[in-house]
Amino acid sequence: MKNFALIGAAGYIAPRHMHAIKDTGNRLAVAYDVNDSVGIIDSISPESEFFTEFERFLEHGYKLKRDVATALNYVSVCTPNYLHHSHIAAGLRLGCDVICEKPLVPTPEMLDELAAVEKETGKRVFNILQLRHHAAILKLRDTVAAASKDTKFDVELTYITSRGKWYAESWKGDPRKSFGIATNIGVHFYDMLHFIFGKLQQNVVHYSGESKAAGYLEYEHARVRWFLSIDANDLPDEVKGKKSTYRNIDISGEQLEFSEGFTDLHTTSYKEILAGRGYGLEDARHCIETVNVIRTAKIAVMGADAHPYAKRLRT
Repeated sequence: MKNFALIGAAGYIAPRHMHAIKDTGNRLAVAYDVNDSVGIIDSISPESEFFTEFERFLEHGYKLKRDVATALNYVSVCTPNYLHHSHIAAGLRLGCDVICEKPLVPTPEMLDELAAVEKETGKRVFNILQLRHHAAILKLRDTVAAASKDTKFDVELTYITSRGKWYAESWKGDPRKSFGIATNIGVHFYDMLHFIFGKLQQNVVHYSGESKAAGYLEYEHARVRWFLSIDANDLPDEVKGKKSTYRNIDISGEQLEFSEGFTDLHTTSYKEILAGRGYGLEDARHCIETVNVIRTAKIAVMGADAHPYAKRLRT
């Protein structure tokens, strides 16, 4: 049984990590968050220590190192995006391997810095890339791999997930902390596209705003028009008033259906990491490079490669 620490225990995604730790037969020894709304711990790991000050959490972690039975083996990071780098580095320097949510870090340079800390400490960083474990995505990847080498699929990716006024007031609405819409909600899809269709060959941005972004990505085996939004006004008419989220991935006229099968993907990710098959820094590099370019690219003139929803916007 491994001893885990969790940084960011009050966040939306933290319960999935708590369940994954428990479901893999391990122990959540200590948790930290500046927010004390962490009652979820009672139903999962009521014996866990909890701190709201990082200094006290860190000191406790160092004390646990004195006994091999209590020493922390892993630190799971579920904090706001802009804190990932410093919390990952702190976990490594505690003598732990680290498991972190996406986006791991915002830039390739910060990824290189984490690689240096890995080398200094002899510990590893693992990124939760859970869509790589989804059955429908694995099946599509096999289909693409079986196609002729010069095949390029035409893909249209639309993801609209409505958010209320709270979003703009939270860290997610601050581009200095979330790194923008494309990074915060798009990084999952960019990793998925790379995993299925190979290396990225072209990255064009057609629109970039506070609530939506759009562009064109060309991979070895796909041409992708993408549109991401948190604005409910972008929902298709047939969805408005019925659902707050619309997700559609069309691949050469066929729909990729993966609305189900998400329940246990974090647990699967943990099982793979614990078995020595986790996704590390270099596995995450491709999607980090993709979002870094999207954030800094000049807006291109829309042409035939623009997503239909993007064409309705004024740049």
